[in-house]
Amino acid sequence: MKTFANTNPRTLEQAVSTAQQASKDAKAASFVGGGSDLLGLVKEFTIQPDVLVNLKTIKGLDQVARTAGGVNIGGLITLDTLAGNPLIRSQHTVLAEAAGTVATQQIRNVGTLAGNVCQRPWCWYFRNNFPCLKNGGEMCYSVVGDNRFHAIFGGGPSYIVHPSDTAPALVALDAKFRIVGPAGERVVPAAEFFILPQQDATKENILAADEVLAGVQLPAARPGRRSTYNKVMDRESWTHAVISAAVVLDMDKGICKSARVVLGGVAPIPWRLPKVESMLQGQRITPELAAKAGETAIEGAQKLSKNAYKLPMTKALVGRTVLALATRA
Repeated sequence: MKTFANTNPRTLEQAVSTAQQASKDAKAASFVGGGSDLLGLVKEFTIQPDVLVNLKTIKGLDQVARTAGGVNIGGLITLDTLAGNPLIRSQHTVLAEAAGTVATQQIRNVGTLAGNVCQRPWCWYFRNNFPCLKNGGEMCYSVVGDNRFHAIFGGGPSYIVHPSDTAPALVALDAKFRIVGPAGERVVPAAEFFILPQQDATKENILAADEVLAGVQLPAARPGRRSTYNKVMDRESWTHAVISAAVVLDMDKGICKSARVVLGGVAPIPWRLPKVESMLQGQRITPELAAKAGETAIEGAQKLSKNAYKLPMTKALVGRTVLALATRA
């Protein structure tokens, strides 16, 4: 591990300016909140920053605040605090449940919402510094290698899956992300924050090196809204989703007025299922319709040599999650 400088800005503007100056000085800067993912990347020599920009010294980025139009959540809120927040648990349950499934209790105590959304892929080729596409190389080793946990949707030329639990929940909630950079502040829909490998195989989102995900804006929950997050793992803790489903249903007297269904663990971005959503809208959700939704969820999936098991697993997870949520008392 090489020597690096640590900086403690007091404002987001100072943080961004520090990163910008490092770039001008031909140095690599990394923003750090909880630091759980960054520490691993540094230890693995995947990245070697010259400057760490500590965001924890900036006040007010770890709060949940009710607004006229919904809820604002600071990017530095810890996952444990987010999972236990009464407002989030009652009105945006899918996000609270997603945050509560991340890794282990120890990591949730320090890991942040922004860090979880922006974490790098956990593909073993990338993390072990193979010269793959993510590391600036010319090939994705998972195509012919061990691809048990890789993408069945949206893959190519890289087949990583996005590792965040909270990201599918935020897309399902139609969240907006507040980004701060040298040009000031911009707000983008969560669904437009993530990018496929076809756009840029070296990145997972639209953030520039000197930009920060400062916070999340959630619209007010509609009357009759129900939401949940279900996650399938290969072990009980300290791991990422093999497959997950974030489902939001707006119900009225047993009828689904609108639906959002977003998958995790199966694509390089949170993978929304608009055809499934349209199928559920305006319908009373029966076991037969939920089963059909599961079938529809895997349309267009492209298996690799070792991950075909994800297709029936995705089908079953979507079907049972939709049915359980729609029929919840």
